[in-house]
Amino acid sequence: MRLARVDIPKGRAPEFRVAVCDVVYAAMTATLDVPIGDRFQVICEHESTHLVIDPHYLGIERTADAVIIQVTLSEERTADQKKAFYKAIADGLRLRIGFRAEDVFVNLIEVKRENWSLGLGIAQFAP
Repeated sequence: MRLARVDIPKGRAPEFRVAVCDVVYAAMTATLDVPIGDRFQVICEHESTHLVIDPHYLGIERTADAVIIQVTLSEERTADQKKAFYKAIADGLRLRIGFRAEDVFVNLIEVKRENWSLGLGIAQFAP
């Protein structure tokens, strides 16, 4: 169970949105043990004044093209899996569309398995 939310600056081409979502999904299946078909993603576009990303925090030089990728997932991943996930996204976006790694901000939100209902009004993974 994963839900990915991708926040991007308004005006990007449809191909960009597809590429970002594809890369995030590929990274999840490759590094976080996400099963094929567990793909739930929301992409939101924002005006420049509605997507505030510090251009210099931690000495990383970000451009106005920076994106925020936030994934909510169950608590069960190791720190090494998470690091591999972050790298897979940055590398995947660079290789697929030439996107700068400096412009990729990723955040994970971990929740207990009972916090999901994937339909039918039931908690499929609750104990």
